Amino acid sequence: MVMISEKPKLVTVFGGAGFVGRHLVLALARRGYRVRVACRNPHKAIHIRTLGNVGQVQAIQANLRYRWSVDRAVEGADHVVNLVGILHESGKQRFEDVQSLGARAVAEAARAAGAGLTQASAIGADLNSPSAYARTKAEGEQAALETVKGAVIIRPSIIFGPEDKFFNRFANMARFSPFLPLIGGGHTKFQMVYVGDVAEVYARSVDGLLEPGATYELGGPQVLTFRDCMEEMLEVIQRKRAFIPIPWPIARLQARILGLLPNPLLTLDQVRMLEVDNVVSEEAKRRGHTLEGLGIARHALHTVLPTYLWTYRPAGQFTQPQM
Repeated sequence: MVMISEKPKLVTVFGGAGFVGRHLVLALARRGYRVRVACRNPHKAIHIRTLGNVGQVQAIQANLRYRWSVDRAVEGADHVVNLVGILHESGKQRFEDVQSLGARAVAEAARAAGAGLTQASAIGADLNSPSAYARTKAEGEQAALETVKGAVIIRPSIIFGPEDKFFNRFANMARFSPFLPLIGGGHTKFQMVYVGDVAEVYARSVDGLLEPGATYELGGPQVLTFRDCMEEMLEVIQRKRAFIPIPWPIARLQARILGLLPNPLLTLDQVRMLEVDNVVSEEAKRRGHTLEGLGIARHALHTVLPTYLWTYRPAGQFTQPQM
């Protein structure tokens, strides 16, 4: 356990009630930090208080579109982690507002408070990307590095684990559909990374163990195609489904239509992202800015998927595997 002083350092985690955030808050609490979880709806994040001792973890309302709430959430913090991001736009939640302007607001608040900063990004972040998601992620990186000296950028591949929005979505689809779509033929490569491993890297950044001003790319031990991932998932849930390859032009057309739904299965922006492999770069490997370079044992898909996808198995096979 890391104890900085008699009064543990205060860490503000924007998006701490989310998928990655919950794992990070637990990792920080175990290290002895006091954690302030900044989120839009703190009344929905009451459960996070149980991740630490009484009073160690607290939730506070904050919305990246309202600067005063960002400043309030950062006040008195020693370190700030910004995990906020969206996979698709809806209502007032726009890529630019959340991932670009919002990231700059957090960085400016951290600088004003004299706090360190760790900014969440994603593999594929690129200022010249045709994808608004990837482009604004890169803008968020730029804002963090320009504003806070020594800010650290974390770029994971697609993150898996309980409550993920990738395997759970396709496993649920496989319960009712006789086939699964393979966007672009299913050839896109991923380096799926376990949420617990990602949280550990963020926690080490708060510890001050990562190189200041550096960008880290996080990927699991396997590089798999989209089709490989679907086959792995089907094996775990013990179902057989046919694959239907969807050529890129048709995928774009379908995405334009599906993107109009409140919670779309696929958007045009996501199709654009799927056209590029999502794996750790050779540059990150050379610099040691990876999970392996940090000496963190990476969890493989086949060791984790059965622990949470078992609920999608057919009746009669509904038993939870042992770890």
